Amino acid sequence: MKIPTTPFAAALLALFAALAPFAPLSPAGAAERPNLLVFLVDDMGVMDTSVAFLTDAEGQPERHPLNDYYRTPAMERLAARGIRFNQFYAMSVCSPTRITLVTGQNAARHGTTNWINPDNNNGGPQGAPDWNWEGIKPGDTTLPAVLGGAGYRTIHIGKGHFSPREFPGSDPSTIGFDINIAGASFGAPGSYYGEKNYGAIGRRAHHAVPGLEKYHGTDTFLTEALTLEAKAVLRETVEEGKPFFLHFSHYAVHAPFEADPRFAAYYEDSGKSSAAQAFATLIEGMDKSLGDTLDFLESIGVAEDTLVVFLGDNGSDAPLGDQHEVACAAPLRGKKGAHYEGGMRTPLIAAWAKPNPENPHQRALPIPAGAIQAQVASVADIFPTLLDVAGVEAPQEHPVDGRSLRTLLSGTPDPSRPEQFLMHYPHGPHRSNYFTVWRDGDWKVVYHYLPEVPTHGGGIQSEGARYQLFHLAEDPYEQNDLAESEPAELRRMMEGLVAQAEAHGARFPVAEDGTTRLLPELP
Repeated sequence: MKIPTTPFAAALLALFAALAPFAPLSPAGAAERPNLLVFLVDDMGVMDTSVAFLTDAEGQPERHPLNDYYRTPAMERLAARGIRFNQFYAMSVCSPTRITLVTGQNAARHGTTNWINPDNNNGGPQGAPDWNWEGIKPGDTTLPAVLGGAGYRTIHIGKGHFSPREFPGSDPSTIGFDINIAGASFGAPGSYYGEKNYGAIGRRAHHAVPGLEKYHGTDTFLTEALTLEAKAVLRETVEEGKPFFLHFSHYAVHAPFEADPRFAAYYEDSGKSSAAQAFATLIEGMDKSLGDTLDFLESIGVAEDTLVVFLGDNGSDAPLGDQHEVACAAPLRGKKGAHYEGGMRTPLIAAWAKPNPENPHQRALPIPAGAIQAQVASVADIFPTLLDVAGVEAPQEHPVDGRSLRTLLSGTPDPSRPEQFLMHYPHGPHRSNYFTVWRDGDWKVVYHYLPEVPTHGGGIQSEGARYQLFHLAEDPYEQNDLAESEPAELRRMMEGLVAQAEAHGARFPVAEDGTTRLLPELP
């Protein structure tokens, strides 16, 4: 058929050509399976946001001063469209959480119980000698590998930190991702500044973020560069008619605390330190990325078919006080690396990018708007949840510790679900050292293998008793240690801790001789 060449027709064709990049994409078969987007933020705790996750005695959201310090309108938008969890747990340091997310296994089982130093085994002087420093290996069962086998395009953008530098797993494309942009062996970026080539210029060149050379020498902040890359890959994927799993893993808000100049002016009169102000700009820049991504999904016509899961990888590392205080995660106690709630509680929001109750995927998984879920859940649940939503089964030979959150995501209580969480850290020196945490219902026990250990910054830190016991329903901020006053409860909880450690095949620290294992002892 010959296309008319009248001036009017030519003008219409030119108009269509100009609008084409902004038109929603509707490739055949793109909605056969839902798209899956994990938006993972580094070092973001449950209080590093303007969204109120903690609740009062009636289960209503309760604001605290930190909620008024941070500005996260995109998180507020996502929470208004879906459900947020106020008792969601991750491991208290990053690599264990990241590997748990893509394997569904608790860190005590997969064995990567510490953050991975890219160049040296950092188990610690009395750390578990057989811990899994090598992290994920090619051939391991992972979420991207399973989804890729079911027809998904699997995309990793941002921080990897799955394996040390000289091992294949340091490149996410070797562990199941079809595409890896900017993922490497390290956790902290060399720099957030394009002017510094994201670390390639300066003393932190060993942490230079790879794959972003097109932005070198520009004023493009790292968070924005990753967002631009995500948009480009998403458009290409949708144009090809493939469902996607996007693991959008920001380096923000990890140190170095370099201020994002787009937001710095707002915090100048906050009265907080320059580092705390910079941290807040990293939070706001991350939030802008979330909002831009939601807008882009809508512009290309796939928002209704895309499930978004937003979470942090451990508790807050905001430069606002000591890890044993009520400070950076106030009113919770502790921060990243600690055995307190502030070290392990992170935000979790799940929502369809654009709610539409008539969408077939959303009919299969209706998520109530603006809801709060109070039951305990953990990062191990993400693996089975996303496979459940995608209608894909994990290999039967792969043990999974998590359970699908489908019922909880629908806003329905799940009485069959145990209110339990295991956090095992047989390492040091760090912020909290050589400990195991076991939560069961309202009770939480902490077992310290060594009563006094060197601290991360030098010196000796006294952990006090070998046991700490808290009743979180009555004492959510962990101010009253009941280990001495509740001996029967302490023994019951320690019996549970020992049983869980054994069931997961936990590795244990060693005595000073380097060979004798320090096993948890019953009181």
